[in-house]
Amino acid sequence: MKQPVIEFTAVSKVFSRKGEDVTALNNISLSIHQGEIYGVIGASGAGKSTLLRMINSLEKPDQGDVLINGAALHRLPEKQLNRVKKDIGMIFQHFNLLNSGTVFHNVAIPLILQGCDKATIRRRVTELLAFVSLSDKAESYPDELSGGQKQRVGIARALATNPSILLCDEATSALDPATTVQILLLLQEINRRYGITIVLITHEMSVVQKICHKVAVMAGGRIIEQGTVLDLFGQPKQEVTAGFVHSVIRDRLPEQTVALLRREEKSRALRLEFVGNTAQRPIIHHLIRHYAVEVNILFASMSEVQNTILGFMIVQIRGETADINAAVRYLGEAGVRLSDV
Repeated sequence: MKQPVIEFTAVSKVFSRKGEDVTALNNISLSIHQGEIYGVIGASGAGKSTLLRMINSLEKPDQGDVLINGAALHRLPEKQLNRVKKDIGMIFQHFNLLNSGTVFHNVAIPLILQGCDKATIRRRVTELLAFVSLSDKAESYPDELSGGQKQRVGIARALATNPSILLCDEATSALDPATTVQILLLLQEINRRYGITIVLITHEMSVVQKICHKVAVMAGGRIIEQGTVLDLFGQPKQEVTAGFVHSVIRDRLPEQTVALLRREEKSRALRLEFVGNTAQRPIIHHLIRHYAVEVNILFASMSEVQNTILGFMIVQIRGETADINAAVRYLGEAGVRLSDV
């Protein structure tokens, strides 16, 4: 297996605030591989921004190691650390643009700091402004731009030095929903076209759903769950994760309805999960036609996660116990994930 591009091994970080110790990160371990879009989600204060700042060495761990391509950042000599940091781009929530500079100058800043010649700077900035669809705004100033345009400038600036890693700190939370989708599609295109590894910090599960390959869920400075986005959406193991999933996918009934279903005899209420091809097959139709049970569909929804259809259905199956068991066996054999409501 390939070595991770970014790796945290048992990382902890404690801050002292008003005389009290606050644990921001508690024994964090995770691996991010080349070309992944890796989401880190959590509520405010979960520790996700501190985790991000560890990757470009703005914070150093009290315990454990943060490795970039196998090198522990806080153990590197300053010159070598600076070389590593030049390979990491950063996109901010509030854009962090220089208001006194034009769009062209804002994108050029990293290249100017690296001492690039004027011809190289002009070529690279022109190329990037075309990529983010802002060629006509080169001589405009940030105050003349919309929020989405400002973030596009921030993205172009982050790409100026051809980084292999791009860090996004709540990059869409200051934007309206339509602009958020545009920015996420742009990040997805960056990942697809250039193979850049993207680490995306967010508190919105809809952001994770749209573009991330993998996700880590944080709470209280810990990673409480991590895995592929499809797995976490389909079968969240932790209550916090389930709460995030339910914010974008409705797959639960009111408790009063659940209580009534559980009291009914010769009946079983099931939550069904259909993934990929399973969601496109006439499984429920076959169940109704070929099994001696009544099927009452109480709820159904369908979403797309990582280009895979993810469907949920809550059904009540009525009949004799043997017939209900036969119907449930068929659903399992058909590839449907089952759980009792």
